[in-house]
Amino acid sequence: MIKTRRLVLGILFLTGTAFGQNTTTKQGHTNQNKFKQLKELLPTPNLQRTASGAPGIKYTQQKVDYTMDIILDDENTRIYGNETITYHNNSDDTLAYLWVQLDQNMRAADSKSPDIQPSSIPKNTSKKRFNKTYMTAPFDGGFKIESVLNIDDTAISYTINQTMMRVNLAEPLASGAKFEFKIKWWYNINNHRTDGGRSGYEHFSKDGNNNYVIAQFYPRLCVYDNVEGWQNDQFWGRSEFALEFGDFTVQITTPEDHMLGATGVLLNETEVFTKKELKRLKVAKKTFDNPVLIRTQEEAEEIEKKKATKTKTWKFYAENVRDYAFATSRKFIWDAMAVAINGKTVMAYSLYSKEANPLYGDHSTRAVAQTLKTYSKYTFDYPYHKAISVDGQMGMEYPQICFNPGRPDADGSYSDRVKYRMIKVTIHEVGHNFFPMIVNSDERQWTWMDEGLNSYVEMLAELAYDKDFPVTRGYPKNIVGYMAGDQSKIAPIMSKGDHVYEFGNNAYGKPATALWILRETIMGKELFDHAFRTYSQRWMFKHPTPADFFRTMEDASGIDLDWFWRGWFYSTEVNDIGIESVRKFYATEDTEKKAIVFIEDTTEGLNITKPDTAESKYFYEITFNKPGGLVMPIIAEYTYADGSKEKKTYPAQIWRYNDKQVTKAVHSEKQITKIVLDPDLETADVDLSNNSFPKDKKDAFSRFKTKMKN
Repeated sequence: MIKTRRLVLGILFLTGTAFGQNTTTKQGHTNQNKFKQLKELLPTPNLQRTASGAPGIKYTQQKVDYTMDIILDDENTRIYGNETITYHNNSDDTLAYLWVQLDQNMRAADSKSPDIQPSSIPKNTSKKRFNKTYMTAPFDGGFKIESVLNIDDTAISYTINQTMMRVNLAEPLASGAKFEFKIKWWYNINNHRTDGGRSGYEHFSKDGNNNYVIAQFYPRLCVYDNVEGWQNDQFWGRSEFALEFGDFTVQITTPEDHMLGATGVLLNETEVFTKKELKRLKVAKKTFDNPVLIRTQEEAEEIEKKKATKTKTWKFYAENVRDYAFATSRKFIWDAMAVAINGKTVMAYSLYSKEANPLYGDHSTRAVAQTLKTYSKYTFDYPYHKAISVDGQMGMEYPQICFNPGRPDADGSYSDRVKYRMIKVTIHEVGHNFFPMIVNSDERQWTWMDEGLNSYVEMLAELAYDKDFPVTRGYPKNIVGYMAGDQSKIAPIMSKGDHVYEFGNNAYGKPATALWILRETIMGKELFDHAFRTYSQRWMFKHPTPADFFRTMEDASGIDLDWFWRGWFYSTEVNDIGIESVRKFYATEDTEKKAIVFIEDTTEGLNITKPDTAESKYFYEITFNKPGGLVMPIIAEYTYADGSKEKKTYPAQIWRYNDKQVTKAVHSEKQITKIVLDPDLETADVDLSNNSFPKDKKDAFSRFKTKMKN
């Protein structure tokens, strides 16, 4: 009997019918908690990239050195170049071939870039646009590769695939070995003002001169690492570049009357500057308060009247940079100012034509200086010797030099709108010296890692430049419209830049907002600043990934932020937290039970009518709901009967057991008359109509208008 009973019980447990259970199958589920760890999304740590987010003991990266001779043909608007490339294989892998970027091929006559863009026939168009679109042959841009040679001038096999070129090695390149080869090329420079582009020339019909802002002008190596292997994604024109660090020895030949700025240390100042300019430059290197004019507008205007027939060669050396760019024109005015960075002097320069003055003269170099100071404060001391802002009428960045917009009206006047836009873009582009020119993330894969991080620090620099600066990206209130928009047109931040709809909001605005919220609301300034600085310094002159950033921010702060990365970076969910209901109580003593009894007051509003025998405190049971998908802190402002206010923040983890609704008991010495959630618009809450109790839609709208105005 005993053996039989055990058998029956065993069968009952196996079939789920023991102890009153029915035979219905119980369905399990996976962990959908918003606070679950990111482990299944982040790559497994290894000896190259540690679990802390730091480079590991086996971390490696390639090095690529360039020696270049460049000729600018001003008459025909062409670039001619010869380069010798030395590729250092510091990886543990043996490489059968090298991949080289040919970014100018995006502008080749047979480029596929226009073919991937949807288009339609307009109802009407201007004759100029009609001729340009339908009657004019495509611009013949793109690299004209004349030769790819070994160092002994023997030919190397190569294959061009649109904006990428595979160099086929005769013998595999072993780990620790280096390979030298040569490329000769030329291309037609595009007019970036009429045809667009991230570099090119601007033509001034009044005086017949050109301003050149030249980048992506040389075949340059792709990144090879242990995360992506070869980063050889095609360049379609939007997502920018992944590049290796190296040393550049560059000679640039221009017309003799040109003024030129470029990446690197100028080695032959006495050959290219006049004695007067050298004397002024010496003064500028000791002037820290105001820019010093090295070439004045009057001098530039005199020079631009004629065109030199002779040439001169500028010689530069740039150590440990990831790219190279230059700007040159006979029209350029040049001013300079010294910047003190923790005992080191860095030079801030601006090059601009008279058409950009006095706006550039008033603000450009000062904006450069402020950027270097602010970014050095929050990341690391700027390691290079200079930073240049160029009147390039675009927004584009390269090591030590960037091209920026902004010009006054013909009479020299300019509006605040024009001024602030010019300063904003200048700060942003100079800031790119830090991200990604030094903290060298892969822009093609993760645009937000340079644009978003840079946009966040840009905010701090803008406010340091002018405490009333009209910051346009980064404040939580400014991203609400985007986040609350059509979900079919929104991609997570963790998306490739070429594949997102609203590039500016996705890659710049939302990541900057996320970091602002982390600093101001969730982590606090001290913890955030230490962690952000730790990340920046860990990955100086290296190639970080998103996982390295996420892990470092947690490692250096001691705060688990997986819930935040998951919501803000891996999803398109929105924040919407409201007050569902408020119950109010007073406490009184029950002498028979010898206990304190809570009596609910069911009248409308927050007023509590207490008998004289009641305890002095007021008690409330507040139920918060969360129509939005994001988990965020609940920031509640309590207004009391005496007019005073108190703000209380409940951490995001309050939602860990129930993602939809949570109830909180609040007791107070004073009676509460009003409750408002997120009173300072800190959390990008997309619906303020449910943020108040008693409900007050007019108050919510007024609050939003006031905050937007400020």
